[in-house]
Amino acid sequence: MEIFFVLGFFVMLLLTGVSLLGIILALIVASIVMMFAGLLVVVIKMLPWLALAVAAVWIYRAYRKPSSKAERWLSR
Repeated sequence: MEIFFVLGFFVMLLLTGVSLLGIILALIVASIVMMFAGLLVVVIKMLPWLALAVAAVWIYRAYRKPSSKAERWLSR
């Protein structure tokens, strides 16, 4: 993941030139890109756990299914 930060930093330096303003701008843009890339990685990493939670709730609700429709409306 750090390679994206380094590549983004050098690309921004090439586009803006090597000045103090260019370096600050490159750091800001690279930090923003890394933040969104990190958030995407967290979402992908959490996806199996979210799917497991959905499956557990689905199984739990199927197991605790009301026996009649009258009881179903009373529970709401």
